[in-house]
Amino acid sequence: MAFDGLFIHSLLKELAPTLLTGRLSKIYQPFNQDLVLVFRKERKNYQLLISANAQYPRIYLTKQSISNPDTAPTFVMVLRKYLEGSVLQSIDQVGVNRIINFHFSNRNELGDQVQLVLSVELMGRHSNVILYDQKTGHIIDLLKRINPDENRARILLPKAKYELPPLKPGINGLEMTEPEFKQIQATSEPADFVRKIDGLDRDDRMELLGYLEDDYSYSSFKTFFNQFDNPRGYVLKTDRNKRKIFCYLPYHLELTKESSDPDLNHALDEFYEYQATRDWVKQRASQVERVVKNEQKKLSKKIIKLKKQLNLAENSEGYRIRGEILNAHLTQVKAGMESISLPNYYDNNNPIEIKLNPALSPARNAQKYFTKYKKMRDSIKHVNEQIKIAETNLRYFDSIQTAIDNADPEDIEQINDELINQGYIRKQKKNKRRKKITEKNLNKFKLSSGKTVLVGKNNYQNDWLTLKKANKNDYWFHVKNMPGSHVILMDSNPTDQDIQEAAEIAAYFSKGKLSAHVPVDYVQDKRVKKPNGAKPGFVIYTGQNSIEVTPEEKDVLSKKID
Repeated sequence: MAFDGLFIHSLLKELAPTLLTGRLSKIYQPFNQDLVLVFRKERKNYQLLISANAQYPRIYLTKQSISNPDTAPTFVMVLRKYLEGSVLQSIDQVGVNRIINFHFSNRNELGDQVQLVLSVELMGRHSNVILYDQKTGHIIDLLKRINPDENRARILLPKAKYELPPLKPGINGLEMTEPEFKQIQATSEPADFVRKIDGLDRDDRMELLGYLEDDYSYSSFKTFFNQFDNPRGYVLKTDRNKRKIFCYLPYHLELTKESSDPDLNHALDEFYEYQATRDWVKQRASQVERVVKNEQKKLSKKIIKLKKQLNLAENSEGYRIRGEILNAHLTQVKAGMESISLPNYYDNNNPIEIKLNPALSPARNAQKYFTKYKKMRDSIKHVNEQIKIAETNLRYFDSIQTAIDNADPEDIEQINDELINQGYIRKQKKNKRRKKITEKNLNKFKLSSGKTVLVGKNNYQNDWLTLKKANKNDYWFHVKNMPGSHVILMDSNPTDQDIQEAAEIAAYFSKGKLSAHVPVDYVQDKRVKKPNGAKPGFVIYTGQNSIEVTPEEKDVLSKKID
């Protein structure tokens, strides 16, 4: 189920007691569509994530480490001015709609008490976060300012009067009495009855319909709705392995239970962690990824063109043959001829058609073929070198793309710095001090034997891990002949099981993470060298062994240490 009205009702059962009377201590906007509000209550901090993402709008308490940007957007500056330090007085939901109002009490610049409302509308592509004055009803500011031409139902701009979005009329099943139920039951079939209930998405409607088809009674109806007052977190899978989260356990849907959690907020945090991270990485990496894709496209085209050129050069004997045949029959070539057919003594004297430049003498025409032949033969070495350079650069950009695919949002800055230093992205005027790489930046794993494995997430981290952090007797792992992370097993005498598990981690953090039978090289770190002038992340090694593994996401991530 999505964040429908009933799901929000359930979530607020947990959210309200936790946050009410808390003081709003911090506000930041880590990404375009996401806000983080930090509440302080009873000497504890609670981090509330609000996302107006069009694909999966959501709200819940999160324990994820989300970095605060150096520069705050305008909306955050407004929120800080009006809400920072204010006390959360109440939280309410508009009926069973996807609208949550947070009521704050604060003092303005004159010291007068003011009541402010932060309205969170989780309505797909129309999702928004709106701050307005409760007394006047005027909007102070909002996350998404909407041009009146794009939304004629209401004005979504500062100083406009706040109005609710158009809401479809429906019945609130949480408040329905037995007489009201029986009155509708008398004139409606179960399917018609369900369509009249508000706040349900498609899954909820199908589940409620299942209850009523089993037993079309008020008791069955209330049994379904009572679940929303005692929520838990359930993650289920469809037959196509699509994951869905519910606040109750459905019995009438064709789903397989994956996990359950008594804490709905915790379940939501874990459920959205991967998808949110990918989305945040995508937002931060948009410029980097655009550069990478453009370079990959240019290099791929260049390699194809160079290989065609190489093929022509390697098959240039025809020019030499034509020159020799012309030299042998110069007396037959007349001035002004555009072509001539002569016997080819390299091919049983079968006739060969030779094009001529009528402005040149017969001898000059022959010399022109020899010159072209020599030029093409001489170009072979140069073209091969250019192909090698282009393929090396393409592998480099493949490694950058793999780093983006495996990155956390905070890693993108290092990848961006790398491309600036390599000259692919223009350096910004504002000089930022590059953050020092430490072990905290790396992915860290503990094997079943208790040994530690460290994984670089980008080329700078890979270089630091392999060339500076690792002990020379530690074991270094990397997928064979494809982009991937540098992986260090911090042990000089690993068992076969250690090697197997470390290799699976290396395979997972590579371009081959979704493949079976991924070859992984491993060798002691002292045998890994970086050539002079090599690009970040590029190393050479000798004396390696290889192992073939199949990375399983669940097994790999279960070993990760936060």
